[in-house]
Amino acid sequence: MKKLLFTLILAAFILPYAAAQASLEVGKKAPEWTFTDAEKKPFTMNSWPGKVLQINYVDPDESDLNDAFNDAVNKATDVDKTIDREYFKGFGIVDCKSTWKPDGLVRLIAGKKAKKYDTTILFDYTGTLQNEWGMPKDSYTVVIVDKNRIVRGIYKGKIADSEIPEIIDLIVQLTKE
Repeated sequence: MKKLLFTLILAAFILPYAAAQASLEVGKKAPEWTFTDAEKKPFTMNSWPGKVLQINYVDPDESDLNDAFNDAVNKATDVDKTIDREYFKGFGIVDCKSTWKPDGLVRLIAGKKAKKYDTTILFDYTGTLQNEWGMPKDSYTVVIVDKNRIVRGIYKGKIADSEIPEIIDLIVQLTKE
């Protein structure tokens, strides 16, 4: 009886932690979220219905880590026209919990990135996606989800130059589905 009671008490403490540590998996639906932009306007993944999403989850201290990748995506979208903007949206979510920088400075940095890439930047002040999606702290993660919000790619850290064409091809194929 003591073993059963001990097991139940232990499970009561471990299960909530394990559930909070769930992470995204390729092939599974991405859990929804709500974040605001600098003007406090709320956004969800459904703010862009019918579009393939490139979600950049970024520690502000690592904000330049994947500029080569984002430049290549912009080129494929705006110059080469291989990615159709009608069916694609790339944006950033700033991981404010992972930085020492004050929120005002983070918004300034994010504003420059938003202008450079003509995109939306949202703010995760409490590390929600660290918990709900298993996103790493102090890093830069790119998540590609299809029009049905199924995760098709997760790229943690710096994307190697050799991987960039493959990821762009994935985005192109998903926009045609």
